[in-house]
Amino acid sequence: MDIVKSLLMWTFALCLAGAAVAVPLIMGLPYVDDLFTRLLIIGVAVAVAVLLVVAFHQALFFHIRFVLKSLLRNLLRSSLTAAATMLLVFVVTCVWTVLWFLHAVTSEKSKDLKAIVTEKWQIPSQMPFSYGNTLADGGARQPGDAKPQDSMNWQFYGGSLIQDAAQRNRENIVFFFGMDPKKFLTMMDGIDEFTQSEIDQIKKYADEMVKDKRKVVIGVERLKALHKQVGDKIKVYSFNYKDVDLEFEIIGALPKGRYALSAVMNCQYLNDAVNEDYPRTHSGKKHEMAEKSLNLVWLRVPDTKTYEKVAGQVETAFANSTPSVKCETASSGVASFLDAYRDLLWGMEWIFSPIALVSMAVVIATAISISVRERRTEMAILKVLGFGPWRIMTLVLGEALLLGALSGMISVGLTYLIVNVYIGGIPFPIAFFPAFRIPIYALAWGPMIGAGTALVGSIVPALSARAVKVSEVFSKVA
Repeated sequence: MDIVKSLLMWTFALCLAGAAVAVPLIMGLPYVDDLFTRLLIIGVAVAVAVLLVVAFHQALFFHIRFVLKSLLRNLLRSSLTAAATMLLVFVVTCVWTVLWFLHAVTSEKSKDLKAIVTEKWQIPSQMPFSYGNTLADGGARQPGDAKPQDSMNWQFYGGSLIQDAAQRNRENIVFFFGMDPKKFLTMMDGIDEFTQSEIDQIKKYADEMVKDKRKVVIGVERLKALHKQVGDKIKVYSFNYKDVDLEFEIIGALPKGRYALSAVMNCQYLNDAVNEDYPRTHSGKKHEMAEKSLNLVWLRVPDTKTYEKVAGQVETAFANSTPSVKCETASSGVASFLDAYRDLLWGMEWIFSPIALVSMAVVIATAISISVRERRTEMAILKVLGFGPWRIMTLVLGEALLLGALSGMISVGLTYLIVNVYIGGIPFPIAFFPAFRIPIYALAWGPMIGAGTALVGSIVPALSARAVKVSEVFSKVA
């Protein structure tokens, strides 16, 4: 039995040390590109954790036993405190995930960045589709001009499965990105979130869409809302291309995540319908959208220097054109789209998150305060046995830290698994982002949030335990 207890203590101590080391590793390793360096850092961190446990195992084992006994003394209170902490960590993790992602997409990059070309003076942007070829070359006109590595045109086609405008609702409206299907995997963001099998399947969809321009793919959540499935044929009555109603065949579903509510069509189908089919059925009359069907052009450039050259070339090439265009980084363009959500995001960051963190600290402070008041006699006995005030304070802080960190770790682990694997992201549509996946960094957020709020919340109870006077306690007992 002693051997089993010893093994359990060593295992628990090593796990605690490993968790403490894992938090900075999770936060820092994504910034290290070299595999050998990553493995070296991990190896050194593991070695340091093991050496610390071996060197200080006696004191560590004593503190662990004491803290565990204190927490298990009132299992119901500890469980309720842990449950409340886990709930609040879940809420904060979800909020921070949205804020982290939006900060990431609006932060300027120095390498492998994207540029957006739109109409200069109008929102929504509406440019002639003929601009596309020139923009795809980055406005290059002279030998030696900079050119983008890749490009993608976007056309927006929205409509309803119901012809009667009065009956349109979320269950019959669909919004398509009109584009070259083969550009989906090379230019769209978030492809790294797909599995290899999903990527291979999307490649097959793209090939089919090129061969048959009527074929489309729709996100799984959008399909569910439409009450449709793969293999169905639909007719969409457009509300932004008047009298351009198109028939589609659904050949596949985009997986859960960022594109679960999106739909992709072959832009050639829309262009043929606007430029050829419409005039043929309307006595040669051009459609009102014929010269303004291109909404966005995405350009990929290797670095900031190339972007600056391309941006200058683009704006110079269309300086005397109507409409004129502007070229900006993708992060700047996305930021302008998010202006409508500015107040909401500010509230999430500066009101909702702090309230949740303060609530977590109060919950832990209340639980530890009650525990300290119940154990004043025990604290006095410890002082009689030679425990100094600071050591007693450390033991109380250790209870709160262990409870908070473990609760945060379990909460964020379950959140990461359930949200990313089973739900496919947090369903909180903002601009072009219908869902937000929990980042790997969040695995460090949980223990940090739990431990940080526990530390803040337990300072007052710990000071109270430190200040316990032996004479007062035993005089009351007597």
